[in-house]
Amino acid sequence: MHAVILAGGVGTRLWPQSRARHPKQFTDLTGSGRSLLQATVDRVAALVPPERIWVVTGQAYRALVQEQLPQLPTSHILVEPCGRNTAPAIGLACIHLERRDPQAVVAILPADHVVADAAGFRTVLARAEEAAHQGYLTTLGVEPDRPHTGYGYIKRRDPPLELDGTPPIYPVEQFLEKPDRSTAEAFLATGGYYWNAGIFVARVDRLLAEMAHQMPELYRRLRAIQQALGTGQAQAVLEEIWPTLPNTSIDYGIMEGARQVAVVPLQAGWNDVGSWDALDTVLEADERGNRTVAGQVLYVESDHNTVRGTERRVIVLVGVEGLVVVDTDDAILVGRKEAMQDVKQVVARLRAQGHTDLL
Repeated sequence: MHAVILAGGVGTRLWPQSRARHPKQFTDLTGSGRSLLQATVDRVAALVPPERIWVVTGQAYRALVQEQLPQLPTSHILVEPCGRNTAPAIGLACIHLERRDPQAVVAILPADHVVADAAGFRTVLARAEEAAHQGYLTTLGVEPDRPHTGYGYIKRRDPPLELDGTPPIYPVEQFLEKPDRSTAEAFLATGGYYWNAGIFVARVDRLLAEMAHQMPELYRRLRAIQQALGTGQAQAVLEEIWPTLPNTSIDYGIMEGARQVAVVPLQAGWNDVGSWDALDTVLEADERGNRTVAGQVLYVESDHNTVRGTERRVIVLVGVEGLVVVDTDDAILVGRKEAMQDVKQVVARLRAQGHTDLL
């Protein structure tokens, strides 16, 4: 199995730690000592050696990938001239992999997830590989523990496939958009619904065949890029064609309409850490529910706060509850946890006011 890690996003809801020049996947958001990208590679290292790991990223982040993952061959860092969403990014990796082995199985992994149980994750990934060898486009479906409205959902179809082993593997009945609260509650009450984590495992030839069927224009242009690989025109052709590719996700462009799709349930402490309040499900809390990511923090009669400080100064919270505090060199964020989805509005306002130095 090969692993393709998607590392091109920005993560505006995690400002001021995540910036355009150094987005969240290159940052140690959890205080583990490893960036989210490095942790992603660490998590699959027992299944996928460095020579079978590929990273798709933007030009601005090539050096960061090389710095954080020096064990990867430099030719395995695939650089997008501009961001075109996940369907083109995955297609770019596939046309490179096809030159080596068209029937290679590839795991598509976002670079910015947190997984508490790495061993459990590998077990599920290996099960997905089994289904992929049988021709299934396979996704990992996170077992929901609350009616989350920020994720898309996957509905399974019973009974499971006749592939011996655990966990069971189910055919997918439907991919569903982000629901409202009552719909999400109904999903949990009914059972058989999973969060869509954007993790896919499939054979390269199956992915390309689905692209040819469902996104023929993307497929045709990817083939033109592939024909130039290994020639002196490869970069020029990539830069000419890439901006013309559709800005489409793999979910919408391929998976929702694909045939022979399967889901493997995942229970491994998964979190996409999309905003600061998500750290509540990742970090250990003290006896009053406070969580410290890093730095020197003193809590006085304060409860259920999350703080990322630095070693430069002490942060003291007195008599407050439910706050997020993030201290960086040039900006400090303070806000209620339930308002953390609005941090992206801060980024938009800073951009509108010309504060590009803070982005």
